[in-house]
Amino acid sequence: MAPTNVFFSPSVQSEQLLYEDLIIEGLRLYGQDVLYIPRVSISSDEILNEDYSRFNDAYQIEMYIANTEGFQGEGTLLSKFGLEIRDQATFIVARRRFEFLVDIDDNAIASDRPREGDLIYLPLSNSMFEIKFVEHEQPFYRLSDLPTYELQCELFEYTSERFDTGVPAIDEVENRNASATVVEITGGTEGFAPFERVFQVVKEPDSDGEGGVIISGEVADFVRDQENASVGRLSLVSIDIDPPSEKIIEFDPEYGDLFFEDNEENTGWTVARRIDHSDGDENFMPNDPIADNSTFALETDEIIDFSEINPFGDPRQGQ
Repeated sequence: MAPTNVFFSPSVQSEQLLYEDLIIEGLRLYGQDVLYIPRVSISSDEILNEDYSRFNDAYQIEMYIANTEGFQGEGTLLSKFGLEIRDQATFIVARRRFEFLVDIDDNAIASDRPREGDLIYLPLSNSMFEIKFVEHEQPFYRLSDLPTYELQCELFEYTSERFDTGVPAIDEVENRNASATVVEITGGTEGFAPFERVFQVVKEPDSDGEGGVIISGEVADFVRDQENASVGRLSLVSIDIDPPSEKIIEFDPEYGDLFFEDNEENTGWTVARRIDHSDGDENFMPNDPIADNSTFALETDEIIDFSEINPFGDPRQGQ
């Protein structure tokens, strides 16, 4: 004879489905529409245990924020590295709804469950969170069922990832934080819009159309010179070389005109020079308006000697 009551069962499928339906309805009533952004790994650094990744897609789904009184974590800290925001949040998503999202045709989500490292964009606070841990047993086997995932997340910290989701509010993360290649361009009349891609022909293809090399980049910022409208400063991120090459190639006057990548039309602009800190230009890295990159670079050149006489930069030698 069974030790438990044979007239009651905690695992009746119809009751489990009803329980899941009620949870999904509650998430839709009290949750938030968020964008789930799957991570695609490009290459791995085994020494630093880091992945160079990109984010190509964003999918809308409803999730409930379990933090009813505000984000958790250490909050806002003023450290020696500047202002740091270490918010944490817990999102709850229904398993059935996530499985439905995964089953959509041409979906780039690589797993049937949320993965650590994927991102969640919360439009409510314009915040990006990274999934650190997926708890799959909360609540614990009610009706012998596990209807939800609990996603424990931290505020996302940008580390050179690529964003090409097509959602401006998300892709702006890269344009705002990535290290940009800044070039001075001349000769054109039309401006550039953020997220447009431009390219230079580094090497012309042969008669068979083979052997050509192209360097391309995404427009992060364009500022026209106030005194001369035919001169401008173009900031580019997401630099690509086609075909991929180990040789470092930069946008350069040697390679001629700039072209739009979408229609291959000439932009009318030509690269005049690349701008870097050696020019004494305080705005060569316009990504962060309060950054002191150029100040540190110029000041340390007068203190630390990196010449062949003093390869380790000991300030007591080589002056």
